[in-house]
Amino acid sequence: MATVGCRRGRALRAVLLLLATLPAATLAPAVGGSAAFLEDGMTILGAAGSVAKVGGKAQGGANASGTRPGGGGRYYLGWKEEIAALAGRPELAAWLRRVRRRIHERPELAYEEVETSRLVRDELAAMGVGFRHPLARTGVVATLGTGRPPVVALRADMDALPIQGTVKLLFQPAEESGCGAKRMIEAGALEGVEAIFAVHVSHQHPTSVIGSRTGALLAGCGFFKAVIRGDDHGREQRRRRSAADPVLAASSTIISLQSLVSREADPLDSQVVSVAVVNGSDAGGGAAAAALVLGGTFRAFSNASFYQLRRRIEEVIAAQSRVHGCAAAVDFFEDESFYPPTVNDARMYGHVRRVASELLGAGGYRDVPAMMGAEDFSFYSQAVPAGFYYIGVRNETLGSVHTGHSPYFMIDEDVLPTGAAVHAAIAERFLADHASLTGSPSPDDLVDQEL
Repeated sequence: MATVGCRRGRALRAVLLLLATLPAATLAPAVGGSAAFLEDGMTILGAAGSVAKVGGKAQGGANASGTRPGGGGRYYLGWKEEIAALAGRPELAAWLRRVRRRIHERPELAYEEVETSRLVRDELAAMGVGFRHPLARTGVVATLGTGRPPVVALRADMDALPIQGTVKLLFQPAEESGCGAKRMIEAGALEGVEAIFAVHVSHQHPTSVIGSRTGALLAGCGFFKAVIRGDDHGREQRRRRSAADPVLAASSTIISLQSLVSREADPLDSQVVSVAVVNGSDAGGGAAAAALVLGGTFRAFSNASFYQLRRRIEEVIAAQSRVHGCAAAVDFFEDESFYPPTVNDARMYGHVRRVASELLGAGGYRDVPAMMGAEDFSFYSQAVPAGFYYIGVRNETLGSVHTGHSPYFMIDEDVLPTGAAVHAAIAERFLADHASLTGSPSPDDLVDQEL
């Protein structure tokens, strides 16, 4: 038993290490108390993770068990209690806070996560957890379990209890820009993986609430930059087009781009095309000698709509420039910030919903609307069945009301273990329910997909 306990503690630390690398993956205490895991009035994990209550009576530790008075001898033993007890150990929560603070004391930009990657590898090595490095320059992939199928991957906080199968921990660089997920895949991070899950904080949802939806959750996002110049190839052409004006060409182009959504898109298929940058220059040689730069973004919820928009943007810019005697070159930055839509597999979405509801109680999960934001997790969702979900962090009392990109964003570190436990449960239950999740879709899954 001592050996098993040691392995569990090591696995939990690996999971919490993955959580610590997130910008902010947190949960606040449940409303009405400090409980993090609830079922039928029983508190499994307290704020300090050291006291469990069964039927309102305190027991001697977070892994305590017992029967509920008058409840017919029902025992609260199983995976939920075990994960809660492991995640609630005070020494692990304290270690997690120390590691997270070390990471955030030295923020590093895309593909420059040298010190963060070294810290992750040092901690994994200290725990005896095997890993591969480098992937996508600074990425790390750690492996827990037997090394045999089935295999599931987590790109964010997770736990690893004794399981039949393998869990991969993807410490990915360059999510904000640089298509880090795409490069991780190209480097073999998903080899053998049958499903993948990821979590993201949300200031729009109450603390401790898990949220997701089936199908398209986040839009595909692309950027474009067009350089429009007066076309002056050849003397005769210069005489005929001496009045070529990139400013006029750009103005016409902007107006035409606005009609791509209003006149060509299905009104029930949300799309966006926005010109956000216009830069000109005074080259001293007249309008034809000047160059004018347009920049903008486009978004859509389906791959078909997303790539249709890309094609039409390029066609409109080229055609409108020619009409006004100019030439245009368009760059879509497809190797840097070109993310397809993030789409949740119906069964993986259903799995997240079931696990979160069972672990946190009926009020711990809610369906959320699709958002026009983008995530490079979309590359994973194109490769294998995926489930992406949010953890709410909105807590007015603490001031946790700002978006993750705000300079005023902050988190409640005391709830980090709760997020780790949820993610760990998703991985553990996937392997336990592997056959049902990877076989033929159930009627409920089909309904979810239609929704």
